Amino acid sequence: MIQVNALHFSRLDGAKPRPILSDLQLTLAPGEQCSLVGDSGTGKTTLLNLLAGLEPLQSGEVTVGGQSLSGQNATALAHFRRQIGIVFQSFQLLESLSIRDNILLPFRLNGGRGQPDRLASLCDALGLTPLLDRYPMQLSGGEQQRVAVCRALVHRPRVILADEPTGNLDEGNSQRVVSALQTLAREQDTTLLMVTHSQALARQFDRQLRLHDGQLHEVSAP
Repeated sequence: MIQVNALHFSRLDGAKPRPILSDLQLTLAPGEQCSLVGDSGTGKTTLLNLLAGLEPLQSGEVTVGGQSLSGQNATALAHFRRQIGIVFQSFQLLESLSIRDNILLPFRLNGGRGQPDRLASLCDALGLTPLLDRYPMQLSGGEQQRVAVCRALVHRPRVILADEPTGNLDEGNSQRVVSALQTLAREQDTTLLMVTHSQALARQFDRQLRLHDGQLHEVSAP
């Protein structure tokens, strides 16, 4: 479901390129759930942005959900992002839309009308049902992040990319968000890749990866 071969990526440090990712390889099977850890600045967010088509590829091959991202123009990449689920650390909710409309935005962008049949069950699982007619500014950080998770899942994506979705949350809400992501992704047979700074949360995944020196390394279970 996610296949990365010989991925290289660098940024300019003054006039000199600074390597971020170097000959990176990654394979995630359909329905596989994986956590990704690594020190700050190692390129975890860069990798997720490349997988989501938010950063242009420089070298290497990336295929997500059966679609190659190589050589795609901005329009094609925007359409591709409608087919996957992305959970940002900063929530990315639209303040002018109700919680219901924030959740339904990907569904409607994909041509859906009315409400998807799984909206009620998702909102019940995430404790959002009483909040659907409110607006983001009326919600706590934990509630907003659960809205972001619901939005990422409502259109039944085959792949979910989550970039430190618990980075702004307390321990209780962090656990709730991760548990919901894992449970709902498992029910949909969705591939899940989650970046986290928490070793405790990372260990809850069957597969754990560490990004170090531009490459991914398997982390053995304790």
